[in-house]
Amino acid sequence: MKKFRLLLAVFIAFSIALSGCNNKSQTSSGKQKEEKKLEIFSWWTGAGEEDGLLALLELFKEKYPDIEVENAAVAGGAGTNAKAVLATRMQGNNPPSTFQVHGGQELNASWVAAGKMEPLNDLYEQEGWMDKFPKDLIDMVSVDGNIYSVPVNIHRSNVLWYNKKIFEENNLQVPATFDEFFDVAEKLKAKGITPLALGDKEPWTATHIFENVLLAKLGPDGYNALWSGELSFDDPKVKESVEIFGKMLSYVNEDHSSRNWQDASQLVAKGEAAMNIMGDWAKGYFVNDMKLKVNEDFGYVPTPETDGYFMVVTDTFGLPKGVKNADDVKKFLSVLGSVEGQDVFNPLKGSIPARIDADLSKYDQYGKDTMEDFKNSKLAPSLAHGSAAPEGVLTRVNQAVNIFVTQKDVNQFIDALKTAAQEL
Repeated sequence: MKKFRLLLAVFIAFSIALSGCNNKSQTSSGKQKEEKKLEIFSWWTGAGEEDGLLALLELFKEKYPDIEVENAAVAGGAGTNAKAVLATRMQGNNPPSTFQVHGGQELNASWVAAGKMEPLNDLYEQEGWMDKFPKDLIDMVSVDGNIYSVPVNIHRSNVLWYNKKIFEENNLQVPATFDEFFDVAEKLKAKGITPLALGDKEPWTATHIFENVLLAKLGPDGYNALWSGELSFDDPKVKESVEIFGKMLSYVNEDHSSRNWQDASQLVAKGEAAMNIMGDWAKGYFVNDMKLKVNEDFGYVPTPETDGYFMVVTDTFGLPKGVKNADDVKKFLSVLGSVEGQDVFNPLKGSIPARIDADLSKYDQYGKDTMEDFKNSKLAPSLAHGSAAPEGVLTRVNQAVNIFVTQKDVNQFIDALKTAAQEL
């Protein structure tokens, strides 16, 4: 009997040990599986942008069917919510496999300066990219000779979209100057038509309009000098820009604070408003979601007094330090940076490719026009979209703009901008 009990005890102990080994093996296997998953983190959840992302992910799956992909997009205009989630994860040393980040200061002053990104010089050399992306664009994603992300697109931020039917029925010319803009706005307002659509439920959309006015009155060199600290916000042209911006706000829809950028674009699409100042992701929304036709239902011109200037927004992806699947991330980046990847993504997103050797036949007339303008215009980085200044400066500017939209106090606004500039 004792011998039987001894054998039973040994058998139970062996079974427990074996079970533990199996659990350990399963845990290890599960962990390995989790580590192999390629998590693509972005804020592309809206019409047009989501279509482009899904097309890009589908292309990647075709090329690498054995790599499991997770679309970890977080909703929120201009990445408001996604950036907060990303900051928490990066600070907790739990980065996604790769994440969307605007080229310029949003990348360089935040994640590169914090030592959170791996350089990608070897990938650029391997893929032969050094002469496939414009040098100025590579410079936007580089620090001290190291390249830290791959641009997937170029957006133009200084675009005025307009409802063609409204302009034709009212025999109006699309404004090229601010004097013309206010003349047109008065005529539209007199006929009960909202001249300018705005959705500033998230404050970046109002900042977006303001930076367009700054670009117009300062030019790219003066605009850039603001964010390098070489030009003060006391400059008379800045005050003039603030006054023009304030006057423009008197022509927007009354419910602007309860709308987002898509809602504002929808007002133009439906003929409830005549114009909208927004980046060309709006084109993706007009075409993909609202089913409108370029140059038939809606038209586009540079925002007043910015012809020959190009406000650049570029979405990029890089390799965070500490990820376990770095080789898979580089495979994704290689697809994202390829001609095929850029040409499947950008026509749906509404942007143009970051590469200079894209297939023009893939793009509509807006895309072709924008590619030509990009080659021939003076470039300026967008403040509202993270390229011109560090995140802390942008946050303060957004807050100042938000107050100005309500109070219209020019001097108070300029003082707030000067305070924000102290963080440059």
